[in-house]
Amino acid sequence: MSAESKLREEIVRLSKSLFDRGFSMGSAGNISAAVDDGILMTPTNSCLGFLDPARLSKLDRNGNHISGDKPSKEVFLHRALYETRPQTGAVVHLHSTFATALSCLADIDPDDCIPPLTPYVVMRVGEVKLLPYVKPGDEKMGDMIRELAGRYAAVLLANHGPVVTGRDIASAVYAAEELEETAKLLILLKDAPKRMLSDENVHELKAVFGAY
Repeated sequence: MSAESKLREEIVRLSKSLFDRGFSMGSAGNISAAVDDGILMTPTNSCLGFLDPARLSKLDRNGNHISGDKPSKEVFLHRALYETRPQTGAVVHLHSTFATALSCLADIDPDDCIPPLTPYVVMRVGEVKLLPYVKPGDEKMGDMIRELAGRYAAVLLANHGPVVTGRDIASAVYAAEELEETAKLLILLKDAPKRMLSDENVHELKAVFGAY
């Protein structure tokens, strides 16, 4: 089995895992992964729980659709992350419940909307930027990502949901799960006094484990 065939199978397996555990509903969300000659992406209006490896969309390095079903309408978002973060091997965009709920709150910090509540969100996700609302599929998504110049491995789209990158498909999925669980904790603890990790704690984690 070729490396691309293995990656197709891995995308389908992990997408189904996300769907089965409620991280994605209906045809919401989209996932992509880089290959040597382009990008593999979940098709538009597809359900992450019922993907066919052979029907995944494939785009060349210029974003042209070359095989498989038509790609997600949010392809601009994915391409901008690959262009501005060369270390990116995969992108996961979900409409997961708690991260999306957080994206709808009016009082979160747009420059750090997932604060350092646990060591694992620091290690696997890092700082998260809140981006203003635009309609799904709007090319402005890509423009907003490019303006960040690769500074964030994850963003939260206002009133929409999270977008998380990783060096490979597994690490991107795990980071998306970590972000969702941290958002859940933040929602549950919203009205309670919270003890965040200190700047010293965060610097120590980055020094020991690195920062993606």
